[in-house]
Amino acid sequence: MRDKRVMHRERHLRVRRKVMGTPERPRLNVYRSLKNIYAQIIDDIKGETLISASTLEQDIKDKVKNTGNKEAAKIVGNIIAERALSQGIENVVFDRGGNLYHGRVKALADAAREKGLKF
Repeated sequence: MRDKRVMHRERHLRVRRKVMGTPERPRLNVYRSLKNIYAQIIDDIKGETLISASTLEQDIKDKVKNTGNKEAAKIVGNIIAERALSQGIENVVFDRGGNLYHGRVKALADAAREKGLKF
């Protein structure tokens, strides 16, 4: 029987085979740990991170009591979308990083879409 780590790794590799960030449409990557959630907008052609946001930032920590819940994920989604739009990035491709599209990952994606990011 396969454990959760193996299944997560297989999902992650399957997603990464299909998803590639370009300068015109960079990749919005989401990493979820037990205590925090991180989002990066990455140009895979150049191999560089264009924009990032996470619950480790002090202004986000001040807004929420717990950084590992859906409320914190929504705030990170809003911030990453605002930063992307301010740099002229409207279209991205979504990389859920092997996580199921559910819970905190979905909350981050929905918040980013509401702010105007298209994916």
